[in-house]
Amino acid sequence: MNKLDEIIAHKRKEVEELKRTKPLAELQRTLDSLPSVRDFAAAVADHGFDDISCIAEIKKASPSRGVITTSFVPEKIARDYVRGGARAISVLTDKTFFQGSPEFIGIVKRQARIPILRKDFIVDEYQVYESRAIGADAILLIVAALNDEQLFRFLTTAQQLRLSCLVECHSKNEIEHAMNCGATIIGINNRDLATFEVSLETSLNLKRFIPNHVLAVSESGIRNAHHVYQLRQAGFDCILVGEQLMIQQDRAKALQQLLQMHVSA
Repeated sequence: MNKLDEIIAHKRKEVEELKRTKPLAELQRTLDSLPSVRDFAAAVADHGFDDISCIAEIKKASPSRGVITTSFVPEKIARDYVRGGARAISVLTDKTFFQGSPEFIGIVKRQARIPILRKDFIVDEYQVYESRAIGADAILLIVAALNDEQLFRFLTTAQQLRLSCLVECHSKNEIEHAMNCGATIIGINNRDLATFEVSLETSLNLKRFIPNHVLAVSESGIRNAHHVYQLRQAGFDCILVGEQLMIQQDRAKALQQLLQMHVSA
């Protein structure tokens, strides 16, 4: 069993317990009173000519690295990311492998007016409804973790709930499956979820298979302005950056420098 299989197996057990604690019908009843979602797709697409936008990620730990930072105050990190120019914020909510929490979504949303992406391993339609209930504006769907029927159904449910979906792929075949299921935002994860090895070449090699009308996001392993330049030149609309920002003392400045923006005094 590789790491992704391990995480997915654990997540399925976790979701079954959630269903017993709060059945789907009860969860659905809470949705009518929620405020409107923020437009994640529009935010990601909103970059200047020959420029690129950024989804900045809040992540305390990961299976490959362990604890990334001990300076973990989601409220402050969110404010720093907004100040640094992030167009959206990704929040890890998996507890077991990433030391995240669904509660972080609400905490971050109160600090930032930009859209919030729930970063987790969605394996059940219940989690799509749960994501809306906890305040997410978008969710991550991983093609490698889902069959076509699940991917289509989760995309359809998300659309009904006005949630955007970042559909994560690792190969040409997965991009084709995502497109056939109706994905409009494709993420290329440079980290192999089976081995957790990272290579920017994954994005550079696969971008040509993403149609121009589909928003293209490069995820993981983006460590400097040169990487950002390469991805911009390849035609990516957006980058998702986590660890490289989380390890910094001044995250706002680090994000500005990554995007080669003017750093204000």
